[in-house]
Amino acid sequence: MYTDQKTNTLRSKISSKFTPRSIQTNGNNKKELPKSVPVTINKAPPLPPLPAKSKKEINVISKYFQPKKSTVVNNGQGYNVNSGKSYAQASKTSVNTSEVLKIKETFPSRNAQKIDQVNDIVNGQSKPKPRIKMTTKGPSRKQIIIPMSGDNVTSFMKSSSLHVANINRLLCNAKSDVLVDYIRSDNTGITVITNKVAQQSDMSIIDQFVKNSNNINSLQVEEPRLPKSKSYLKIIGIPYYPHANPQEKLTSNDIETILKQNHIFDNISLASKPRVIKVSPKSDMAIVWLDIWDVQSSSNAKMLINRCFNVSSYIATIRGANMNPGVPQCKNCWKWGHSTFSCRIQGAKCIKCNGPHKSKHHREFGWCCKVNAKINPLRLETKKGEPCPHSFKCSNYRGDHQANSNQCPFWRHRFNREWHQKKYTEICENRSKSICSKVNNTSLL
Repeated sequence: MYTDQKTNTLRSKISSKFTPRSIQTNGNNKKELPKSVPVTINKAPPLPPLPAKSKKEINVISKYFQPKKSTVVNNGQGYNVNSGKSYAQASKTSVNTSEVLKIKETFPSRNAQKIDQVNDIVNGQSKPKPRIKMTTKGPSRKQIIIPMSGDNVTSFMKSSSLHVANINRLLCNAKSDVLVDYIRSDNTGITVITNKVAQQSDMSIIDQFVKNSNNINSLQVEEPRLPKSKSYLKIIGIPYYPHANPQEKLTSNDIETILKQNHIFDNISLASKPRVIKVSPKSDMAIVWLDIWDVQSSSNAKMLINRCFNVSSYIATIRGANMNPGVPQCKNCWKWGHSTFSCRIQGAKCIKCNGPHKSKHHREFGWCCKVNAKINPLRLETKKGEPCPHSFKCSNYRGDHQANSNQCPFWRHRFNREWHQKKYTEICENRSKSICSKVNNTSLL
């Protein structure tokens, strides 16, 4: 077989590359390979077993460390995120089980939440005092309130539908997006309901139209405003007998004059008359409760809180008060617990006779002022132009007063919702008992 010299040299190179090299020795001196020395690894001794806990301790600890129910929110990435404590907060909190067990043995009837509170108080980690909620949310701002006198309200509401059409025409000419839906009235003035929140230009157009209307006294029409929230404040450190005469008490009119004279109340408008209450029956100091118009951020109330001013020789201080708007009374059905705007009855009820008509039409539609020949003695008709001489019972409490009288117990407990709920449940139960007794009597007959 013929082989080239180049191929031989290539084979020799490849074979020399993959053959292991031998250690060169000179004569009898042979070089020995190093022997492998075994290495021993010392293992750590096993930990001693933990001491077993009794069943009582295990039950107490398991009850205490039960996971709290926390809301689970989907973050939009396909997995849920727990809205409870973070891992950093959970790692910082350390609970001593021995202290918890002692508290549990001391208060065996308390649940885990109460024990947690006691443990925080013992360790000086009590929760901060809750903040005072002193501002209400307020009604919708899609309305304009125009305070005016009662005579102006009566004359303006006679042609309210025509006024709505004329106001919308003026707003369209001014290229405004605001339109008037309807107009309603109350004891303080009129309220114009709109489809959007009105701007200052829209309110000026409506104000000019109302003041230029027929049979309207413009001097008795106040500036229009948007509805606001209410903030509740109290003034402490004020004397109950500030006058020279020691028997002359502090009144709400005195408080209004004091507030007008002080510069810190320049941009503040009162939502109602101030209420003066004695601190205690034998005290000579008073607490004054104020309701002011505010925004939902409580900017006006925050500007007044902790401010001081002089009342004769005393220094009065303004504090925040918890909001308590009380139980509303409907001016349509004269029941407590809902507002006039949210009343569900289709018609109106009279405040005097509780008949299906408005109180101002009592003389025309009231049954008491008409002739009734079927009863003995005969009831004669009341002469025209004379007021109704008859007396009626309260539709809520069945007392000798009207439904909106301040002598009614419902009015005296208007800031106590629990009392109202309890009273209405008693009334419903008595009515159901009377109906059942009537049904049983008719069945026996």
